[in-house]
Amino acid sequence: MAGGRQHGHGRTSDGALEVDLRTPVELGGEGGGTNPEQLFAVGYAACFESALAGVARRARTDAGDAAIDARVSLLPTGTGGYTLAVELDVTLPSITDETQARDLVRAAHEHCPYSNATRGNIEVTLTANGKPVD
Repeated sequence: MAGGRQHGHGRTSDGALEVDLRTPVELGGEGGGTNPEQLFAVGYAACFESALAGVARRARTDAGDAAIDARVSLLPTGTGGYTLAVELDVTLPSITDETQARDLVRAAHEHCPYSNATRGNIEVTLTANGKPVD
């Protein structure tokens, strides 16, 4: 990684992912690249989907058609800094029972390493098939 969020460039050690980093237009930047919040959203969604697959397997349920829409927001703290907020909208087409869908998402949130790393640090909002998960 070099150059930071304004004119940075990052790549994974294996070279499989390479990105230009840019400050989003919404934050006064020029856009034209990705930003750390987008990368965090992709990583969180991938990790959460893996955790969801694991808890579904243990519950002897098929959640292989799950889709996760992850949004990460950068919010001012009021003291000159910023914090993150995450929304994970989980769609489980093959799980039609609302309670079962919420239970699976709740359990995945307990097992997901990203969820465990952020718990108590940032706000994470979950939905299962469009319904809030408490």
